[in-house]
Amino acid sequence: MSYPGYPPSDGYPAFPGYPPTGQESVYPPAGQYSYPAVPGGYPPAGGGTYPAAPPNTGFPGAGYPAPGGYPAPGGYPGAPQAGGMPPFPGGPGFGVPPAGPGFGGYPQPPAQNYAGGGPAQIPVGFPGGQAPSPMPGPPAAVVQYTQGTIQAAPNFDAGRDAEILRKAMKGFGTDEQAIIDVVANRSNDQRQQIKAAFKTMYGKDLIKDLKSELSGNVEELILALFMPRTYYDAWSLRHAMKGAGTQESVLIEILCTRTNQEIREIVNCYKSEFGRDIEQDIRADTSGHFERLLVSMCQGNRDENQTVDYQKAQEDAQRLYQAGEGRLGTDESCFNMVLASRSFPQLKATVEAYSRIANRDLLSSIDREFSGNVERGLKTIVQCALNRPAFFAERLYKSMKGAGTDDSTLIRIVVTRSEIDLVQIKQMFTQMYQKTLATMIASDTSGDYRRLLLAIVGQ
Repeated sequence: MSYPGYPPSDGYPAFPGYPPTGQESVYPPAGQYSYPAVPGGYPPAGGGTYPAAPPNTGFPGAGYPAPGGYPAPGGYPGAPQAGGMPPFPGGPGFGVPPAGPGFGGYPQPPAQNYAGGGPAQIPVGFPGGQAPSPMPGPPAAVVQYTQGTIQAAPNFDAGRDAEILRKAMKGFGTDEQAIIDVVANRSNDQRQQIKAAFKTMYGKDLIKDLKSELSGNVEELILALFMPRTYYDAWSLRHAMKGAGTQESVLIEILCTRTNQEIREIVNCYKSEFGRDIEQDIRADTSGHFERLLVSMCQGNRDENQTVDYQKAQEDAQRLYQAGEGRLGTDESCFNMVLASRSFPQLKATVEAYSRIANRDLLSSIDREFSGNVERGLKTIVQCALNRPAFFAERLYKSMKGAGTDDSTLIRIVVTRSEIDLVQIKQMFTQMYQKTLATMIASDTSGDYRRLLLAIVGQ
């Protein structure tokens, strides 16, 4: 079936300048840093509740130099020292890290806690162990930390909002501020209701009216906000593979970071809306070990067992070492098997075990053993296991640093994370780059586009 206002088979009309020519994000660069560990624990979006992992014993191996990118062990410049981190904004229960070494030199809490919200909301009509020595046993505390910058508006009235939007677009000129005030302060589910109410009240398609009144980046941003979340991911994947060339960074960003449920919904939506099989499109547009990794990802079958098996983590770490650093050549299928099938909390335990076995962090080993898109894909999975908000913070930073702005990446991440963990992403952004996300957006964008982005991100 089709969504109101969206074409049934050939997809949503291409956004102006999407994807921007020559601005494809390449993530991450060679010489990858040791990835920071999430403060307080990373809760996977839309997933189940995971138990905490054991105390960190220091990562990477003592004396091993940190690759380029992030600062060497000892902490980020300007970041609070261990024991002095401020409370997490908006996140109840955020603990103060203890003194002592952490992953990549960044202070870690005594327990890595995993938690998550319930299943992603889909609009109506959407198709549908025992730890081996020297590792201690896992603590039991589990806390939820994720928070979006956009919450469902209280006292919501879809008809009233539809009327506001109609008046903002009626007659000469457009009241962009009125449109911004509505779309930046409503959840995605509420925007779907506004879209339906608009057609009921005025017999017109809200999306078409918005496209006729807006242009450029602000048009792309507002239309992205009005797409159902799963449809937007499917649309982004389709346009990453459509036509000449492939936006591999988009495939990695979406398929390597979403939960099982999210991926299965994306696959179903891709089929129903575009009449295509995503696995066949991946096979046609990619090749080799990168193709196999993406095919593994789009199965949506990652283990989501709540229990971390530390014995298995030790065994997997040894297996990865023997498949890479411990041999001549690389057994790529072993890396694919472990990183594509283990749960994210299980992978975090494996990364920590690997550092003790190899005296080198797993990201550095992947950098030495792989290259190109498969390297970036494998690193993305490891980084999400360690600290998903930091992964997206770096993607945002790279979309704006230097000459020009990768607006499609900036829009996609701000929109897709706005109701999940954008508060945490902002926190990591400030710690990693010593400037706020809002400050960098303000300096890289302008006009209504800047005002809407800042309204979503929150000052």
